[in-house]
Amino acid sequence: MSAEELKRLHAVMSAPGKRKKTAKKILLVAVNTVVALFILLPLLYAVSIAFMPSSDLYTMSMNLIPTHPTLDNFREALTKVPLVRFVLNSFLVAGLITFGQVISCSLAAFSFSFLEFKGKNVLFMIVMATMMIPGEATIISNYLTVSSWGWLNSYRVLIIPYLTSAMGIFLFRQFYMSFPKALYEAAMLDGCSNLRFILTILMPLTKSGIGAMVVYTFINAWNMYMWPLLVNGSNEMRTVQIGISMLNSIDAQSITMMIAGVVMIIIPSISIFIIGQKQLIRGMFSGAVKG
Repeated sequence: MSAEELKRLHAVMSAPGKRKKTAKKILLVAVNTVVALFILLPLLYAVSIAFMPSSDLYTMSMNLIPTHPTLDNFREALTKVPLVRFVLNSFLVAGLITFGQVISCSLAAFSFSFLEFKGKNVLFMIVMATMMIPGEATIISNYLTVSSWGWLNSYRVLIIPYLTSAMGIFLFRQFYMSFPKALYEAAMLDGCSNLRFILTILMPLTKSGIGAMVVYTFINAWNMYMWPLLVNGSNEMRTVQIGISMLNSIDAQSITMMIAGVVMIIIPSISIFIIGQKQLIRGMFSGAVKG
């Protein structure tokens, strides 16, 4: 049997397998598409409502798509409350909190991973134990503390209490524990300082961990509600989550206007998640695997 005949025979025998594999891929894509549409249906309907006039919403018929799309809801949301100011406040607060946690948590994790000092394991256990304390249990004492310091109605009361987190320390420590201790010892023998070791060696090697930390922290800071509501009473310092609740109290009948405001404020957090989802998934898993 010649080589050409062998190739033809192999192609004929492998054709059913290829068709079966292609059918499985098509079926998998179809199932994933249906599930994604089902999960995204509330969000897609909210976007549809944002473009609806109130007359389309308050009818007996179920209007899933606006019959007369309009941008008036977005204009009203931007004029009823200073929503742009709230968005800028949230960007500033979430950005500084994210930057602060990346710096503080990486430094703390470095100490728990590479430095040797008395009581290191006990101290790390205490830090991890703070994750079991709900924020509601300490919010009153924290409020009384910042109030006595005169921090109310300021950016520092929104930012400083959240400049570190036990979750961030744990995440970075898991990454650093995957590196051999000899790496740190070799750097010290070459005259590298601890800070330089972190900036030039650890940080580039933990880009996925930093990406995961950035996405996780930014979204949490962007969605903060109870603490900003408690410590700020001025429109100049309010964050975007408080602004949306103000839209509801201003005109309870204009649901379309409120939904338009909600759609505007979820765009940044969804964008951050979409951009950093690979880093988030990679960072959450790669730090738990050594080798």
